[in-house]
Amino acid sequence: MPNKVYYNSACPICNAGITDQRKRMEACGLNNIRWIDVHTNPEALTKIDVSLDQVREKLYVENTNGQLNVGLDAFICLWSQTRGQRWLAKFFQLPILNQFSRWTYNSFAKLLYRWNCSKKHW
Repeated sequence: MPNKVYYNSACPICNAGITDQRKRMEACGLNNIRWIDVHTNPEALTKIDVSLDQVREKLYVENTNGQLNVGLDAFICLWSQTRGQRWLAKFFQLPILNQFSRWTYNSFAKLLYRWNCSKKHW
């Protein structure tokens, strides 16, 4: 079972980030990833029991073991597989930095979600 990345293309910032990450991973030969856009395919979420609004707010990655990684952990999962970005995964796993980065990601994700709602992107 390949990794699955659940993202929201209706958010222009999220979509740009995922487009870039996808290109980086494909350039490394990582073609076993299913990129699932919940904006165009919301029914895919029934398989992981996550609401559409949860994925609109944060990135979700399901690894090959079926484990869900959310937010910063989802990015760490992707970076750890991507040549040239593995150092990012290690860097953001450092204990104090990880806590601060997790808080920063969650705060930014919440603000971005509210901004997208106010702009009626969905």
